[in-house]
Amino acid sequence: MKTIKVGLGTCGVSAGGKKVYAALKSEIAKEKIPVNLLETGCMGNCYQEVLLEISDEKGNDFFYGNVTPEKVKRILDEQILQDKPIEEWIVKGLKTDDDDTFFAKQKRIVLRNCGIIDPNSIEEYIASGGYQAIQKVLKEYTPEQVIDIVLKSGLRGRGGAGFLTGMKWRFCRQAEADKKYIICNADEGDPGAFMDRSTLESDPHQVLEGMMVCAYACGAEEAYIYVRAEYPMAVKRLHHSIQKAMEKGFLGKNIFGSKMNLKMKIKEGAGAFVCGEETALIASIEGKRGMPRFRPPFPAQKGLWDKPTNINNVETLANIPWIIVNGADAFAAMGTENSKGTKVFALAGKISRGGLVEVPMGLTIDEIIYDIGGGIRDGKKFKAVQMGGPSGGCIPATMGNLQIDYQQINKTGAIMGSGGMVVMDETTCMVEMAKFFLGFTQDESCGKCTFCRIGTKRMLEILERITDGRGREGDIELLEGLADKIRNNTICGLGQTAPNPVLTTVKYFREEYEIHIRDKKCPAHSCAPLLTFTILEDNCTGCTLCARVCPSAAISGEKKMIHKIDQALCSKCGKCFETCNFKAISKD
Repeated sequence: MKTIKVGLGTCGVSAGGKKVYAALKSEIAKEKIPVNLLETGCMGNCYQEVLLEISDEKGNDFFYGNVTPEKVKRILDEQILQDKPIEEWIVKGLKTDDDDTFFAKQKRIVLRNCGIIDPNSIEEYIASGGYQAIQKVLKEYTPEQVIDIVLKSGLRGRGGAGFLTGMKWRFCRQAEADKKYIICNADEGDPGAFMDRSTLESDPHQVLEGMMVCAYACGAEEAYIYVRAEYPMAVKRLHHSIQKAMEKGFLGKNIFGSKMNLKMKIKEGAGAFVCGEETALIASIEGKRGMPRFRPPFPAQKGLWDKPTNINNVETLANIPWIIVNGADAFAAMGTENSKGTKVFALAGKISRGGLVEVPMGLTIDEIIYDIGGGIRDGKKFKAVQMGGPSGGCIPATMGNLQIDYQQINKTGAIMGSGGMVVMDETTCMVEMAKFFLGFTQDESCGKCTFCRIGTKRMLEILERITDGRGREGDIELLEGLADKIRNNTICGLGQTAPNPVLTTVKYFREEYEIHIRDKKCPAHSCAPLLTFTILEDNCTGCTLCARVCPSAAISGEKKMIHKIDQALCSKCGKCFETCNFKAISKD
């Protein structure tokens, strides 16, 4: 019997996936069509949502993209009942085309089940090889041997800092205490990042199994998943998965007939970005305000309720089952000398093919942008990519041959971060971009450190002045001086890295800052206060459309006569520029 899977991650649902699923369910019942209808998570190529995967009795898979409820009847009539694939709607599986390159250079470990299994079915996870890793370590390895395997694999923390995972586990294992804790950090808050959310929505049991192996290695019997409350689907599927694992006896007491006990709880975060920092996260779980504290002591020695605690993010833990089953050498064989394995990235921004990708470490930025992402939308030029979120920085297009490697990325002034890649084109103003990210961190500062609380505010005021056309000579040097003080006088990573977007844009796009300050112009034609809209007399037909949409009544002129813009009244909104059908309005 044929099977239809509908991608119902958050991306699929937001594109109309539930309506497509309902239309399929209704039509299948109405026509009594013999087909299995299932749901799955994010397939990765989010730019083509809503996505359907159809599998026939011969083992062939067909992926339909941009599906709407109106297309459902034809898909069922032709593909399901007549075995006639609809070529113009298929995006993968029938023939090799441009979109197949989206997957060609990927190597899926964390995402291996995403978009394939039903995230609500523990049986499907088991059938795909799930829960073999925890059984293997319980039967074959001591906790110390598990830590050795993780160390040998070279797996580094995928949450941002890139610390060796096995070393972190060893510190927690060696700490002496009557009780220890494991925490999965799912407080993903970077603008443009959705890796952890998609993994939890699409393959939650994989993360639970990684946590189980970690708990065994560290000697913990209680675990927490700290997840953003803004991820309701992930929260719902995690609750469901924990309940099913308990019913199977995979959680609780004497797991798989061993002496291992493990209890899991979910803690929903209230949306504070600073709670992604380990000590702030711990304070939040304890019911306190999420504020970081000085380290040492580190959480591995004194963490949750002053007990040794190991914290890893979603992607780090999701790698563990694969490493245990396939071996440390298989993981270490991928990547570079200092950065082993694969990395999941969320491609967002001015990219043609946005979505979720997983690539071996060592691929270049250009390979991800062009070979996987399909280049820049609308034929625009690639200008820069922002990596590492508010804690990261902007890497210019001229460095596109840079390998994805922790050390190489760090040398640019950016960081790998959790995996967000916000792609920018020639229309992006780098000063405005720096202002956006600094505004984000300024809003999210917990206020504990004076330099973070006040220093980022002063930096933001300077950037606002520059983009408003009030920049002054010496502003760039003032930004650099403030950045140095903030980086060296704050407790946690939020403050220490907050200046990175500013420093990297100054480093690679200094001339753009200078033009803003000296000439009061925005080279990207993006900063509204620095724009001047002018009607081109040779192109104006006097259609009056621009005058009708102008909210400040700045445009005047008779019908079929050349119009004019009163610069004193112009609000710089750009509606006339966007509306004109004759390219009669210039933006300078």
